Amino acid sequence: MKSLVLSSGFGTRLYPLTLTTAKGLLEYRGRPLIDYVIDKIPQDVGILVNVNKKFEADFRRWREGVPRDIKICVEPVYNEEQSLGAIGSITYWIKNENITEDLMVLASDNYFEFDVTKFVGKFSGRNTLVAVQDIGDISLASKYGVVQLDGDRIMRFEEKPPQPKSSLIATACWVLPSRVFPIMLEYSSAGKRDNLGSFITYLIEEVNEEVYAFPFTERWLDIGSIEVYEALQREGMTD
Repeated sequence: MKSLVLSSGFGTRLYPLTLTTAKGLLEYRGRPLIDYVIDKIPQDVGILVNVNKKFEADFRRWREGVPRDIKICVEPVYNEEQSLGAIGSITYWIKNENITEDLMVLASDNYFEFDVTKFVGKFSGRNTLVAVQDIGDISLASKYGVVQLDGDRIMRFEEKPPQPKSSLIATACWVLPSRVFPIMLEYSSAGKRDNLGSFITYLIEEVNEEVYAFPFTERWLDIGSIEVYEALQREGMTD
C-alpha cells in the first residue's frame, strides 16, 4: 500500500493566512499540520505528498526535517484557477507515478486522532473504505459529505446536503483499492475532478460498488476556515 497526502490546494478559505503559507504547513503546537498526518501513517506504507508549484520550495524544506522517506510530487499549477481538484490530483499521480498498489488518501489539513493502523486493518483489500464520524449535530453536517449506513456499508452519500438526514459525515481519509483506479480515471477524464464525496456517490449509485465505513469517535477537525484554525491555535496555547 502507498499513501497520498493531499497538499496541493491553495486554501482560499483561509486567506490571508494561506497567501504565503500552504495550508498543510500552518502550525499547531509548534508543528506543521501535515506532521500530525505523517506521524500516523504506518512505517510500511510509502508516502507521497502532492504539492503545487507555488509552495514547492516550502514543502521541500519541510521534508528535510521529517525522519521518513517522503516523495514530494509537484503538480504543474501555480494558482487556484489551475488547480486539478482532489480527484484530479489523485488520478494525476496514479498515472504519473504508475501506482498499482492500493492507495490510502489523506488530506494534510485534517487533524485527527484515530489510529491509522486500525483504519488500514479494516480495509478488506477489495472495497473502498472511508473514515466517518458522527459530529452529533445535523445542522453542522450540511457542511460535509453525509453518509447513511447499513452496518458498516455506506448505502447513501450526499455531498453538503441542505437538509442532512444524519449527522454522520465522511472525512478526507480513504483507502482506494487499486481495482477502482480505472473507474476513477474515467470519472476524472469526464471533467469531474474536484469533489471526493461525489466520487463515492458515483461508485455507489452508478457503478453499484460496495463502499464501507470506518466509524471512529476520536477527535477530528477539518481546518477549513480561519475560525476553526484560530480556535485550534487558542487551544494549543492553553494546553
